[in-house]
Amino acid sequence: MKLLRMGRVIGGVMLVGVLAACSSFPPPPVTPEPEKKLSCEPAASEEPLVGNWLSKREEKGVAGELRTLFTLQADGRMLYTEQIKRPRQPSQGLSESGCWWREGDQLVLKTLESYGLPIDVDDPIYENRYSITHSSADKLRFRGEDGVQYSTTRTSQGYRLPF
Repeated sequence: MKLLRMGRVIGGVMLVGVLAACSSFPPPPVTPEPEKKLSCEPAASEEPLVGNWLSKREEKGVAGELRTLFTLQADGRMLYTEQIKRPRQPSQGLSESGCWWREGDQLVLKTLESYGLPIDVDDPIYENRYSITHSSADKLRFRGEDGVQYSTTRTSQGYRLPF
């Protein structure tokens, strides 16, 4: 009887040993890739596009006035705010931030955050190019890749769209 119990114990220990030898260790934890941090490049000194540019327009099929504020800062950062203003209804809008730069007659906006949250920087929808058609001290006109024409007026440095 004693020998039988001892055999069972030894058999159990051997079984545990075989199972332990056959099992694999858990894989090492996956370290996430570091987030891509894009930094904005400062605009050229005396760049005439630096400033706040406000566009007000009506679009076919949209009931209300579309207001867009482009804030292009000298350090290369940008704020893009678009708002639809409708009678007797609260305004609705879009708020994005990121970087901007100029490539010849092209204004390029690269969104890095939308509504304060990071976006997928590899998604091409977050890079927008505009062809500059007119530029003066207080007026700026440009056309988006989608054909939308923006006729903007320079506003004061701290101007924000009212919601």
